[in-house]
Amino acid sequence: METHTAPTDLWVFGYGSLMWRPGFPVVERRHARLRGYHRALCVLSHVHRGTPERPGLVLGLDRGGSCRGVAFRVAGPEAPATLAYLREREQVTAVYVERVLGVSLDDGRRVSAVTYLVDRTHPQYAGRLPEPELLRLVRQGLGRSGANPDYVRNTHQHLVAMGVADPLLARIAAACAVPSP
Repeated sequence: METHTAPTDLWVFGYGSLMWRPGFPVVERRHARLRGYHRALCVLSHVHRGTPERPGLVLGLDRGGSCRGVAFRVAGPEAPATLAYLREREQVTAVYVERVLGVSLDDGRRVSAVTYLVDRTHPQYAGRLPEPELLRLVRQGLGRSGANPDYVRNTHQHLVAMGVADPLLARIAAACAVPSP
């Protein structure tokens, strides 16, 4: 079933910090699923949760699988400002590629939503790292948007509240609550 919102309304799919800190005006918020991509700690953060010298590690949408997250509907008049904000926030180092993809909302509707996929050719793409390295990068990360462990814990808490199990993120979040050895 397609959405019956105004044709100028904008949908945005969030899978990390956008879920709990969208930063733009929202008229509707729904749990949603994006197929063909999964949430992964695979992006070295040089600005928001780290620096080039001491990178943190943040989530990206990497190919394969599916991802449960949040879809936000933005009223048409707010769409241009929202896109400008998202591009400034998500494209600061161009590690993400902006795409409009179909997402399934929890009420059965299917909408087209702006989302940000990781660019696997970008130097900040970390790929699949061993868990000790994930933890090391998360623990050291501190950037413009704060401490990397806070980002991981907040994201994990919001996933739990949505009923989404992510065992790896849960282990990293728990390990970040304990002082590093």
